[in-house]
Amino acid sequence: MKPLSLLIEILIILGVTIKTLEAEKHTERQKERNVTTQVSVNQTQQLLSHILERRKLSKVISKRENLLDKKKNLHKIRIKGIQNKDLLKRSKNHLKTHEKKNFTDEGDQLFNMGTKILQQSKSQKQKAEAYLLFAKAADMGNLKAMEKMADALLFGNFGTQNITAAIQLYESLAKEGSYKAQNALGFLSSYGIGMEYDQAKALIYYTFGSAGGSMMSQMILGYRYLSGINVLQNCEVALNHYKKVADYIADKLEKSEGIPVEKVRLTERPENLSSNSEILDWDIYQYYKFLAERGDVQIQVSLGQLHLIGRKGLDQDYYKALYYFLKAAKAGSANAMALIGKMYLEGNAAAPQNNATAFKYFSMAANKGNAIGLHGLGLLYFYGKGVAVNYSEALKYFQKAAEKGWPNAQFQLGFMYYSGSGVWKDYKIAFKYFYLASQSGQPLAIYYLAEMYATGTGVLRSCRTAVEKRLKFLKKRRCIQWHFSYGIELPFKDIHLARRLYDMAAQTSPDAHIPVFFALMKLETVHMLRDILLFNFTMRWKWMKLDNILGPYWDLFMIGLIVAVLIFLLRNRR
Repeated sequence: MKPLSLLIEILIILGVTIKTLEAEKHTERQKERNVTTQVSVNQTQQLLSHILERRKLSKVISKRENLLDKKKNLHKIRIKGIQNKDLLKRSKNHLKTHEKKNFTDEGDQLFNMGTKILQQSKSQKQKAEAYLLFAKAADMGNLKAMEKMADALLFGNFGTQNITAAIQLYESLAKEGSYKAQNALGFLSSYGIGMEYDQAKALIYYTFGSAGGSMMSQMILGYRYLSGINVLQNCEVALNHYKKVADYIADKLEKSEGIPVEKVRLTERPENLSSNSEILDWDIYQYYKFLAERGDVQIQVSLGQLHLIGRKGLDQDYYKALYYFLKAAKAGSANAMALIGKMYLEGNAAAPQNNATAFKYFSMAANKGNAIGLHGLGLLYFYGKGVAVNYSEALKYFQKAAEKGWPNAQFQLGFMYYSGSGVWKDYKIAFKYFYLASQSGQPLAIYYLAEMYATGTGVLRSCRTAVEKRLKFLKKRRCIQWHFSYGIELPFKDIHLARRLYDMAAQTSPDAHIPVFFALMKLETVHMLRDILLFNFTMRWKWMKLDNILGPYWDLFMIGLIVAVLIFLLRNRR
């Protein structure tokens, strides 16, 4: 039994030694991280307090300057030689304006640098650098940087969460007309987060925010007037608010004139690339790359699409997209030909804008009966890109693509009849095509249906139906974030606050009880899964640390040691 007890003692000592070394290394690294982060946090907080103090001081100084200017102006009336003094004043003002412009430009540069670093950040240190630049830009009076800092303090994006400091900064920004600050203060006061619960004040903030151009404030006001939350229920007012947001989004969509790639069906495979999962596993991606190189045309088209728009965790890479599309097109894929045409129609780094090349590839796809290719040719003739404007040809190609069920072509036909482009205006036919396209989720078709119901064009006017269509349009564009736009990140910081927000939503609207119940279920599940994942990560981290302490072959070393001890024990027993 002595050798066995000796073995146990050896293993215990070895385990304790490993844990001690592990703990020491972890402590050292943690100290380094804490020092780096703490320095950055302290720097940022110092700058933030400096910004607030400086803004208060600048207001006092500006007031004093205004009083002095008034006195000087009264005094100047009695003095001769006003023209010379005016000339001197103009030169001084010019110098002040020049200095202010340089100061503003420097602030803009710092903000842009911070934004770029934040977008590419992969570590806490890089985020700290970005927010330090935002703080410096904010100190120079850059409003966008100050908004970033206020958001960071509210959500705890960097360092500790400080709602009081965030509110101070939002209030300062709101006085200067920041609609984002107005919207944030409206949200905080409507839920009593960090400030007094006051629905009347929240309504004022949202109203000023919407007047300043906040689409979110417009959405919130639209929902409040539609549901009668703390205001008199009024469908017409709600419709007006939703219209402003819908017009803004539709204007952007109409300017793009592109072909939504999402409408092209991705591959039908067990690990379906068109699934709802947000991120494509790295090993699965490597497997698909292997299949694409082996000549799988469907995979080539799918990978090309994912790289074209940057979906499922893959970076947007026009060169890779074109590479895969060209391979698939060479193998005869009509979809790939049409998508190459799209790339050349819109223009990018890999495929510079070229209407002739776009026409070539759209024609190749159209000759194979491809709906995207037919629609592409219709667009070229409709807008006169590389060819003369020809509504008859555009109508022909749109009709062929629409017969194949392509929703964008159905929308284009509806628009031609709605606007009278190359055909007689016919609102009934326009409504028919808009409705067909809307069934497939075509956003602009839904937008025009809402317009027709709102104005009673070609249909019986219905405010309620118009609002419903506008909401459907905004949902398709993922613009609806409701009152939880600012609270959506808070559950991960404070689960109790999240529960409170959901409970208040249920009390506000009787229709919200069931959605809130499911939202709370999801919140609790996510919270539980996060704890489990954190535990798994911690255990995994401990095993990974052995690689650093004993080398990459520590497991072989341990097996060898155990085998040697077992042989020793067996020999002694015999």
